[in-house]
Amino acid sequence: MPLLARMLHGPLFIDIRPGAVSGLGQLLADRRISADGQVAIAVGPGQGQVLVEAIRPTLANADVITVHGGSLEAAGDLQTELRNKHYDALVGIGGGRTLDVAKYAATRLALPMVAVATNLAHDGIASPVSSLYHDGRKRSFGVSLPMAVVVDIDYVRSAPVRMVRSGIGDVISNLSAIEDWRLAARERGEVLDGLAETFARTSAESMMYREDGIDSPRFLTALAESLVLSGMAMATAGSSRPCSGSDHEILHAIDQLFPDAGNHGELAGIGALFATFLRADEETLGQMDACLRRHDLPRLPGDIGLSAEQFAEAVVLAPQTRPDRYTILEHLDLVPAAARERVDAFIAAMAQ
Repeated sequence: MPLLARMLHGPLFIDIRPGAVSGLGQLLADRRISADGQVAIAVGPGQGQVLVEAIRPTLANADVITVHGGSLEAAGDLQTELRNKHYDALVGIGGGRTLDVAKYAATRLALPMVAVATNLAHDGIASPVSSLYHDGRKRSFGVSLPMAVVVDIDYVRSAPVRMVRSGIGDVISNLSAIEDWRLAARERGEVLDGLAETFARTSAESMMYREDGIDSPRFLTALAESLVLSGMAMATAGSSRPCSGSDHEILHAIDQLFPDAGNHGELAGIGALFATFLRADEETLGQMDACLRRHDLPRLPGDIGLSAEQFAEAVVLAPQTRPDRYTILEHLDLVPAAARERVDAFIAAMAQ
């Protein structure tokens, strides 16, 4: 009999709810990841440290390793620590940087990895990608998906507001990435994966039209689920294509040129809004703008401390950050003067 359905990789267990971390020890045992809790815990600063103390009674045999920063070097340091002793699994607890370091180290050592997220800043919670700094630039590395994902809404609500709401910008940028993928399919014959697109679009649209906000536990649960679904879109596609297009090219260019301008999700939202403006997609532009306004996210270069000239510089550099990717930026092939003209028009149109 022919195989009529594909096999999808995904986490074995996902737990998104208030109080979720209280069941972490049971999760490891019930899923036969680690019956006696012989695991390493990679933890970052802030909320991660608080959360470790809360779960210590259920993971008495665990060793805690502090992760410093989100670089390839930090991942290498973690690998070295993990080699010193046999562990059944690695539990990463913290924000995006800590989880990216933990995913990379676990993949290189073939260790099962459990992701415990303390904020919802971007879609790396359950994605097959680690974004790590190396040689002064952020680079993307393919990694294994986490075996399990835990998001405790109680801890997410205690995270800095800015780090929670920025995930909204990352999720809705999927809509821009999908249009870039469709453009590449039309212009270059790139294969479009309809299932990956469905996951990515559903993730974005589940956030785009909600009227509640981060004060609502239901909203935070939906946001966490959207971020996980974005990760599944990337796992299905075998690349970040359904969730990363011109929007993320602009993001990476700003990271390179102006490292302190904004965080990942904020920049993804601005990049997506500008790319949608370039496509002259008025309906999506209005809906995306309304969503960013509703959640008090940056929309214009000035909102992240950049001038029009600086943002235009990032737009020109953006295609070089992902030379293998074809997006609206590569399609328009904007020279500096043209980029500045489009940026000025964007600011004038959206500032109204």
